[in-house]
Amino acid sequence: METDFSQADLSGSNFSGSELSGTVFDQTNLEKADFREAVNYRIDPERNKIKGARFDLEGLPGLLGKWGIRVG
Repeated sequence: METDFSQADLSGSNFSGSELSGTVFDQTNLEKADFREAVNYRIDPERNKIKGARFDLEGLPGLLGKWGIRVG
Protein backbone atom coordinates (compact mmCIF):
# COMPACT_ATOMS: atom_id res chain seq x y z
CA MET A 1 0.00 0.00 0.00
CA GLU A 2 1.03 3.58 -0.75
CA THR A 3 4.29 2.69 -2.47
CA ASP A 4 5.82 4.74 -5.29
CA PHE A 5 7.00 2.45 -8.10
CA SER A 6 7.64 5.31 -10.55
CA GLN A 7 10.22 4.45 -13.21
CA ALA A 8 10.87 1.01 -11.68
CA ASP A 9 11.46 -2.15 -13.70
CA LEU A 10 8.94 -4.58 -12.23
CA SER A 11 8.67 -6.82 -15.26
CA GLY A 12 7.62 -10.32 -14.29
CA SER A 13 6.68 -9.27 -10.75
CA ASN A 14 3.92 -11.06 -8.87
CA PHE A 15 1.35 -8.75 -7.28
CA SER A 16 -1.37 -11.41 -7.12
CA GLY A 17 -3.52 -11.00 -4.03
CA SER A 18 -1.89 -7.67 -3.11
CA GLU A 19 -3.63 -4.62 -1.63
CA LEU A 20 -2.34 -1.73 -3.77
CA SER A 21 -4.37 1.30 -2.68
CA GLY A 22 -2.37 4.52 -2.91
CA THR A 23 0.36 2.84 -4.95
CA VAL A 24 1.88 4.92 -7.76
CA PHE A 25 2.77 3.35 -11.11
CA ASP A 26 4.24 5.99 -13.45
CA GLN A 27 6.61 5.16 -16.31
CA THR A 28 6.90 1.70 -14.73
CA ASN A 29 7.78 -1.47 -16.63
CA LEU A 30 5.05 -3.95 -15.68
CA GLU A 31 5.44 -6.26 -18.65
CA LYS A 32 4.44 -9.84 -17.79
CA ALA A 33 3.56 -8.82 -14.21
CA ASP A 34 0.75 -10.73 -12.49
CA PHE A 35 -2.05 -8.62 -10.97
CA ARG A 36 -4.62 -11.41 -10.68
CA GLU A 37 -6.59 -11.07 -7.44
CA ALA A 38 -4.79 -7.78 -6.64
CA VAL A 39 -7.12 -5.00 -5.46
CA ASN A 40 -7.36 -1.20 -5.43
CA TYR A 41 -4.72 -0.42 -8.04
CA ARG A 42 -4.81 2.34 -10.65
CA ILE A 43 -2.53 1.83 -13.65
CA ASP A 44 -2.50 4.14 -16.67
CA PRO A 45 -1.78 1.93 -19.71
CA GLU A 46 -0.54 4.99 -21.60
CA ARG A 47 2.11 5.84 -18.99
CA ASN A 48 3.28 2.31 -18.13
CA LYS A 49 4.46 -0.73 -20.06
CA ILE A 50 1.92 -3.50 -19.46
CA LYS A 51 2.40 -5.84 -22.43
CA GLY A 52 1.80 -9.43 -21.35
CA ALA A 53 0.66 -8.46 -17.83
CA ARG A 54 -2.16 -10.53 -16.34
CA PHE A 55 -5.31 -9.03 -14.80
CA ASP A 56 -8.65 -10.38 -13.57
CA LEU A 57 -11.88 -9.04 -15.04
CA GLU A 58 -12.53 -7.48 -11.63
CA GLY A 59 -9.35 -5.43 -12.10
CA LEU A 60 -10.52 -3.68 -15.27
CA PRO A 61 -11.71 -0.56 -13.43
CA GLY A 62 -8.10 -0.06 -12.27
CA LEU A 63 -7.02 0.11 -15.91
CA LEU A 64 -9.97 1.97 -17.41
CA GLY A 65 -10.71 4.56 -14.72
CA LYS A 66 -8.67 7.26 -16.44
CA TRP A 67 -11.17 7.36 -19.27
CA GLY A 68 -14.25 7.35 -17.05
CA ILE A 69 -15.21 3.87 -18.26
CA ARG A 70 -17.25 1.94 -15.73
CA VAL A 71 -17.40 -1.83 -15.73
CA GLY A 72 -20.40 -3.69 -14.31
